[in-house]
Amino acid sequence: MLALQIMVDGFAISTLYALGAIGFSLIFGVSGVLNLSHGGIMVAAAVAAWFIAGPLGAGQYLGALGGVGIGVVVALVTYGVVVRPIQRSRAIPHDETEIFVLTGTLLWGIMIQEAIAYFFSDSPITVRPLISGVVDIAGVRTPANEILTAVICWISIVLLWLLVNRTAVGKRLLAASINPRGLTLLGFELSSVYLMVWVIYGVLAAIAGVLLATFLGTSSNNIGVLTASAFSIVVLGGLGSVSGSLIAAYIIGYLETATAYLLTPTLRTIPSLLLLVLVVYVRPQGLLGRR
Repeated sequence: MLALQIMVDGFAISTLYALGAIGFSLIFGVSGVLNLSHGGIMVAAAVAAWFIAGPLGAGQYLGALGGVGIGVVVALVTYGVVVRPIQRSRAIPHDETEIFVLTGTLLWGIMIQEAIAYFFSDSPITVRPLISGVVDIAGVRTPANEILTAVICWISIVLLWLLVNRTAVGKRLLAASINPRGLTLLGFELSSVYLMVWVIYGVLAAIAGVLLATFLGTSSNNIGVLTASAFSIVVLGGLGSVSGSLIAAYIIGYLETATAYLLTPTLRTIPSLLLLVLVVYVRPQGLLGRR
């Protein structure tokens, strides 16, 4: 029974991890940006969903939609105010741009954290579940909202796959990740491609943040942990590899769930971090990474 409980709970949290990490990996694969304000975007979406649904009284569904919208806005502000100006600055040497972007997004994430704590406090918040009730799976009683969370995450992942592999927009995203100079020679503006990928990333991160708030709850203090979790999954799976991030998310999600049930929740991140160190030592490019 315990093994089945771990399988069910691990699947839900792993899928939630995957959705957040895939967006993180996508933004790096296409534009080469490691966004260290990732957790801030997720929590901003979650807090917005909570505020719209609760204090504003709009209900959990409008709250969830509003939270996703706010998450996309914060992602675009991150790109337009932090990332893009650094990339276009003539004062920064080209070979130092990445470290400046890392530093800029890290500081921006801290600013988001402080702003959320100032306006909404740093107390944990929980968004009302999208659906109520309990589902019995072979004797394991699981909240219906947990099942819905996994379903929404997988629908989002499938839609992303279809977008990337079956549309003209997706082909431009793939071309930008493989040969951005070649894409510009074909007459496409890289700036529009990058803007599009930031919109997609914002949607994925925001959905993950809102679902996290309905599933486990969150607070401004979780921003650093969420960023580190996504970064660990992406490194384990391989930088820029979406499929690698998906596999790594399930490995880490199940490791954490098993540790929480079999040992103690306070140690749940330790085995996954040890695995990450081992993989980086043995295979620095990650499971499916090429660089």
